[in-house]
Amino acid sequence: MAEEHTTIGAVAARFGLATHVLRHWEDRGLLCPLRDSAGRRHYRGTDIDTIAMIVLGKKAGLSLDDLAVLFTHAPDRTTRREVLEAHRDRLTEKIARTRSALDAVTHVLECDAEDFRTCPHFRAELTMVLDTRRGPLS
Repeated sequence: MAEEHTTIGAVAARFGLATHVLRHWEDRGLLCPLRDSAGRRHYRGTDIDTIAMIVLGKKAGLSLDDLAVLFTHAPDRTTRREVLEAHRDRLTEKIARTRSALDAVTHVLECDAEDFRTCPHFRAELTMVLDTRRGPLS
Protein backbone atom coordinates (compact mmCIF):
# COMPACT_ATOMS: atom_id res chain seq x y z
CA MET A 1 0.00 0.00 0.00
CA ALA A 2 1.35 3.42 -0.97
CA GLU A 3 2.08 5.98 1.75
CA GLU A 4 -0.52 8.74 1.96
CA HIS A 5 0.64 12.32 1.36
CA THR A 6 -0.93 15.43 2.86
CA THR A 7 -0.99 18.98 1.50
CA ILE A 8 0.58 21.95 3.26
CA GLY A 9 -2.84 23.44 4.01
CA ALA A 10 -4.08 20.25 5.66
CA VAL A 11 -0.90 19.89 7.72
CA ALA A 12 -0.98 23.52 8.80
CA ALA A 13 -4.62 23.19 9.84
CA ARG A 14 -3.91 19.99 11.76
CA PHE A 15 -1.29 21.74 13.90
CA GLY A 16 -2.97 25.15 14.04
CA LEU A 17 -0.09 26.75 12.16
CA ALA A 18 0.05 29.20 9.28
CA THR A 19 1.41 27.68 6.07
CA HIS A 20 4.24 30.21 6.05
CA VAL A 21 5.52 28.66 9.29
CA LEU A 22 5.93 25.29 7.58
CA ARG A 23 7.64 26.99 4.63
CA HIS A 24 9.99 28.76 7.05
CA TRP A 25 10.85 25.49 8.77
CA GLU A 26 11.55 24.03 5.35
CA ASP A 27 13.79 27.00 4.48
CA ARG A 28 15.65 26.39 7.75
CA GLY A 29 16.22 22.77 6.73
CA LEU A 30 13.98 21.23 9.39
CA LEU A 31 11.51 19.80 6.87
CA CYS A 32 11.91 18.32 3.44
CA PRO A 33 8.48 17.39 2.04
CA LEU A 34 8.12 15.72 -1.31
CA ARG A 35 7.18 17.90 -4.28
CA ASP A 36 4.96 16.95 -7.18
CA SER A 37 5.64 17.96 -10.79
CA ALA A 38 3.93 21.31 -10.16
CA GLY A 39 6.12 22.00 -7.11
CA ARG A 40 3.35 21.48 -4.56
CA ARG A 41 4.46 20.10 -1.21
CA HIS A 42 3.24 16.70 -0.06
CA TYR A 43 3.89 15.73 3.54
CA ARG A 44 4.45 12.09 4.50
CA GLY A 45 3.99 10.45 7.87
CA THR A 46 7.64 11.07 8.73
CA ASP A 47 7.19 14.77 7.93
CA ILE A 48 4.14 14.88 10.23
CA ASP A 49 6.21 13.28 13.01
CA THR A 50 8.96 15.87 12.48
CA ILE A 51 6.43 18.71 12.65
CA ALA A 52 5.05 17.29 15.90
CA MET A 53 8.60 17.12 17.30
CA ILE A 54 9.26 20.74 16.26
CA VAL A 55 6.01 21.86 17.90
CA LEU A 56 6.96 19.97 21.07
CA GLY A 57 10.48 21.42 21.00
CA LYS A 58 9.16 24.95 20.53
CA LYS A 59 6.78 24.43 23.48
CA ALA A 60 9.83 23.43 25.52
CA GLY A 61 11.47 26.71 24.48
CA LEU A 62 14.07 25.29 22.10
CA SER A 63 15.17 27.55 19.27
CA LEU A 64 15.00 26.52 15.63
CA ASP A 65 18.81 26.41 15.65
CA ASP A 66 18.75 23.96 18.57
CA LEU A 67 16.10 21.87 16.83
CA ALA A 68 18.13 21.86 13.63
CA VAL A 69 21.07 20.40 15.53
CA LEU A 70 18.86 17.84 17.27
CA PHE A 71 16.82 16.78 14.24
CA THR A 72 18.67 17.40 11.01
CA HIS A 73 22.37 17.29 11.63
CA ALA A 74 22.20 13.79 13.15
CA PRO A 75 24.51 14.68 16.03
CA ASP A 76 25.97 12.12 18.30
CA ARG A 77 24.62 11.62 21.79
CA THR A 78 27.25 13.95 23.28
CA THR A 79 26.22 16.82 21.00
CA ARG A 80 22.55 16.26 21.78
CA ARG A 81 23.31 16.28 25.50
CA GLU A 82 25.29 19.52 25.16
CA VAL A 83 22.42 21.26 23.36
CA LEU A 84 19.86 20.02 25.87
CA GLU A 85 22.03 20.77 28.91
CA ALA A 86 22.59 24.35 27.69
CA HIS A 87 18.84 24.72 27.21
CA ARG A 88 18.16 23.26 30.65
CA ASP A 89 20.58 25.83 32.13
CA ARG A 90 18.70 28.66 30.37
CA LEU A 91 15.38 27.30 31.65
CA THR A 92 16.75 27.00 35.19
CA GLU A 93 17.87 30.64 35.10
CA LYS A 94 14.51 31.75 33.70
CA ILE A 95 12.69 29.82 36.43
CA ALA A 96 14.87 31.49 39.08
CA ARG A 97 14.07 34.95 37.68
CA THR A 98 10.37 34.09 37.52
CA ARG A 99 10.42 32.72 41.08
CA SER A 100 12.07 35.93 42.30
CA ALA A 101 9.44 38.04 40.51
CA LEU A 102 6.64 35.92 41.95
CA ASP A 103 8.09 36.23 45.45
CA ALA A 104 8.28 40.04 45.10
CA VAL A 105 4.68 40.33 43.88
CA THR A 106 3.47 37.96 46.61
CA HIS A 107 5.28 39.98 49.27
CA VAL A 108 3.69 43.23 48.08
CA LEU A 109 0.26 41.57 48.05
CA GLU A 110 0.71 40.26 51.59
CA CYS A 111 2.65 43.20 53.04
CA ASP A 112 1.21 44.77 56.21
CA ALA A 113 2.49 48.23 55.24
CA GLU A 114 -0.20 50.69 54.20
CA ASP A 115 1.96 51.61 51.19
CA PHE A 116 4.35 48.91 49.95
CA ARG A 117 6.86 51.64 49.08
CA THR A 118 7.41 52.19 52.81
CA CYS A 119 7.84 48.49 53.60
CA PRO A 120 11.31 47.76 55.06
CA HIS A 121 11.63 44.61 52.92
CA PHE A 122 10.74 46.53 49.77
CA ARG A 123 13.14 49.37 50.70
CA ALA A 124 15.95 46.81 51.18
CA GLU A 125 15.25 45.30 47.75
CA LEU A 126 15.17 48.79 46.24
CA THR A 127 18.52 49.63 47.84
CA MET A 128 20.08 46.49 46.34
CA VAL A 129 18.83 47.46 42.88
CA LEU A 130 20.10 51.01 43.30
CA ASP A 131 23.50 49.81 44.54
CA THR A 132 23.97 47.46 41.58
CA ARG A 133 22.90 50.12 39.08
CA ARG A 134 25.16 52.95 40.28
CA GLY A 135 26.39 55.23 37.59
CA PRO A 136 25.59 58.52 35.91
CA LEU A 137 21.93 59.13 35.17
CA SER A 138 21.31 60.15 31.62
